[in-house]
Amino acid sequence: MSNTQSENEVNKKRFTFHLNTNDFEQATDEEKAMQERMSESTTFLKDGLKRLFKNKLAMLCLTTLILITLTVIFVPMIYPYSYEEQLGVAKGQSTDSSYNNLSPFEYGKTEQERIENGEKVFPHIFGTDAQGRDYAIRVVYGARISLAVGFFAAIIVLIIGVIYGSVSGYAGGKVDLIMMRIVDIIYSLPDTLLIILFSVVLKETVGPIIEGTALAKIGTDMISIFIVFAILYWVSMARLVRGQILSIKQEEYILAAKSIGAKSSHVIKKHLLPNSMSVIIISTALQIPSAIFTESYLSFLGLGVSIPMPSLGSLASDALAG
Repeated sequence: MSNTQSENEVNKKRFTFHLNTNDFEQATDEEKAMQERMSESTTFLKDGLKRLFKNKLAMLCLTTLILITLTVIFVPMIYPYSYEEQLGVAKGQSTDSSYNNLSPFEYGKTEQERIENGEKVFPHIFGTDAQGRDYAIRVVYGARISLAVGFFAAIIVLIIGVIYGSVSGYAGGKVDLIMMRIVDIIYSLPDTLLIILFSVVLKETVGPIIEGTALAKIGTDMISIFIVFAILYWVSMARLVRGQILSIKQEEYILAAKSIGAKSSHVIKKHLLPNSMSVIIISTALQIPSAIFTESYLSFLGLGVSIPMPSLGSLASDALAG
């Protein structure tokens, strides 16, 4: 009787509660799997790739770029003609002028005779130029040169711009002020004039040294272009990275990292740069077409790759010249 009364008194108390033993049952395998799916962690890279694969237009553009890149890399390896081969020329003397200025899918006189004899001759898909060189392989090789210039320039700009901009933004104060004034001075320098000056100097100093090497095919003009890219073209990247780091370096997680004694290099590498990655990726991607345009423009003016190596700019110049 007394036990029943005590139980009733407990039930009447406002703040008492009863534990349900069913709440402490072990989770089933299905519930565990659902919890794992709900708590699945993702990195910045995984999240970016997931969004990329869902964007059909972006995937179409990426596939097109990959196909173009694979074409300019592998087609010259299997193409029957060379970009510098002059058809109808033997030992430096013209033996058959019918190869000059062929229209697409036309053949020279000797090739027509070979076809009549039952031989298979690979067609000149884009025709030939005034010197009897196959246009198709020169276009492919020119695209390879331009893409290579774009990628290497983007890498140079990425490395210098990210390091300079991150140091400037993280340091702040007078260091940031001085570094940004240096950027302003560099930004005002004329790139075309510098390329011409470097080209003249390198021809006299570096030209004899690289003669007979692989760099001789590129030429001192192209080397001067890369030097100017390294000197001038990283300033925009540095400004963007610096501005991004200035905006996030006062966040709580940055202050927490500093409070536990993290080094400046660790904070920049592990916290600031990963959170600035969107700006860095976009700026690097935009640098590639900018470098291709600059190289093509300079090659159009005769300041790019050395003859007979083709470039998109030199091919456009040859087309205008007739």
